[in-house]
Amino acid sequence: MTTTFITGANKSLGYETARRLIEAGHTVLLGARDPERGRAAADALGARFVRIDVTDDASVAAAAADIRAREGSIDVLINNAGVFGTHNPADRITAADASEVFEVNVVGIVRVTHAFLPLLRMSASPVIVNVSSGMGSFAATHDPERVEGRAVAPLYTASKAAVTMLTTQYAKSWPDVKVNAADPGYTATDFNGHSGPQTVTEGTDAIVELATIGADGPTGTLRDRHGELAW
Repeated sequence: MTTTFITGANKSLGYETARRLIEAGHTVLLGARDPERGRAAADALGARFVRIDVTDDASVAAAAADIRAREGSIDVLINNAGVFGTHNPADRITAADASEVFEVNVVGIVRVTHAFLPLLRMSASPVIVNVSSGMGSFAATHDPERVEGRAVAPLYTASKAAVTMLTTQYAKSWPDVKVNAADPGYTATDFNGHSGPQTVTEGTDAIVELATIGADGPTGTLRDRHGELAW
């Protein structure tokens, strides 16, 4: 049975990803920062809750140690935790604002991946899925016909561009691990006041697809629910 750990999984895309993977037969370890919300979500889904704050070294190390003691290894790591950050216009963005966004969206992925890579390497077919965004795609954000081309969010877009580049570099570094990035697309979540036209199920299509690839699956790609994206 495939064991999958998901960060930021107590709501929205993370929660729906957990639900769908449990339905597909995965043993899901539901990671969340808030113990009360995390346990409630895990109990509702039939998952096991693992507390994790991706911005804290000790919390991430404790989560990895807990899983090593209980499950022994994982097969799939889904780095889903993320923040949008300030909605201030560009001329009011501060270094502190940037640090907040990059600490979760980029440094958090590095921190979690570093801690969990030894557990992944115990799997016969290890997989990492980083939840990125078309908002971080140079191609998409320069296309006026796409919603990403009309949005202005300097810190979020820059952080997601970094996530995709980090993904491709990890994929080159680790031929034994399938590492891909998923673009959920414009999905109705808390991030956008539930204004997105896609449902959370549609928004998790690419995440679930990449989490369930086989040994001959892709690596180093950015994909949405329709296929591979230029980045």
